[in-house]
Amino acid sequence: MNSTNAARPRTPWHLWAVGGVGLLWNAYGAVDYFLSKTQGDVYLRSAGMSQAQIDHFHAMPAWMTAVWAVGVWGAVLGSVLLLLRRRFAAPVFVASLLGFVLSLVYAYGIAPLPESNNQMMMTMQSVILTGCLLFVWYAQAQSKAGVLR
Repeated sequence: MNSTNAARPRTPWHLWAVGGVGLLWNAYGAVDYFLSKTQGDVYLRSAGMSQAQIDHFHAMPAWMTAVWAVGVWGAVLGSVLLLLRRRFAAPVFVASLLGFVLSLVYAYGIAPLPESNNQMMMTMQSVILTGCLLFVWYAQAQSKAGVLR
């Protein structure tokens, strides 16, 4: 056994819990992204979007699609990296958080969604933002504790 392995803390049980919940939580966003891109209007209608909202979705610029992808897939990758105990989980979660924040700027400041229930959307976005912040905090804390390598 070398000294590097001996000095590294054991994996705490909560890393598996947070990583597993994170993977499941963030997989929902990945499924939504995938279905939005592969099933298009059929999926968007099944999600309760009106035709005006679907048209708005299709008018989204390419840079916003890239921001959305970074947010969604970064969160999934961050969760996998956390489960693999890789220190890159923290910066990947930060990139995902930045993608989400930029998507909020677009959705509320640049091009608000027509005919939307703002209260429900704001509540949902607040829950997602809280989750993003908690994953960043947790990954950074585990990195500082030496659990992530």
